[in-house]
Amino acid sequence: MKILLISDVEEPALWDYYRPGRLAEYDMILSAGDLKAEYLSFLVTMANVPMLYVHGNHNTSYDVRPPEGCDCIEDRLVTVNGLRILGLGGSAVYSGGNHQYTERQMARRIRRLNRAVKRAGGVDIVLTHCPPKGYGDADDYAHRGFEAFLPMLDKWKPKVLVHGHVHLAYGIPRELSYNGTRIINASGRYVLEMEPESAE
Repeated sequence: MKILLISDVEEPALWDYYRPGRLAEYDMILSAGDLKAEYLSFLVTMANVPMLYVHGNHNTSYDVRPPEGCDCIEDRLVTVNGLRILGLGGSAVYSGGNHQYTERQMARRIRRLNRAVKRAGGVDIVLTHCPPKGYGDADDYAHRGFEAFLPMLDKWKPKVLVHGHVHLAYGIPRELSYNGTRIINASGRYVLEMEPESAE
């Protein structure tokens, strides 16, 4: 299964200079936040595959006009094409805006999902906006990662955590690893190839 990961930066090749068929190879699209609603709506229309998203810290307009044809998975676990995908958007608090959370608030959100993860028999992909603390975050206050994600990864052991928030231009690696979980920065676009356990 080929999954298009997107976040933070609208790619001209997928929008301004889009060519018919450019998205035909993808089975799913995951957005890790901070993209225009119109961009997501365009991509899901052109690709005609499931598009799942979480909020970035700049996605306040989604509250009024969410992307059309897309599925917000904030604080939910969904199964699509055999993959169990869980959403935890937003960033750490830095200005008091929408979709910003303290460590305590994020830990509470994670605890509330324990039952859903257990019922599903685990989780394959965790889709976030913010990276885990020390794994793809930056030194400045606004781009620090969530420490609460680390015990979550220890407990749930997902195959992949997809995040955005920290642009690759900051010198952050595209991919890191933590305790067996691939941590992928979806800034711009990236392709993830992954099969559900039943197909492996």
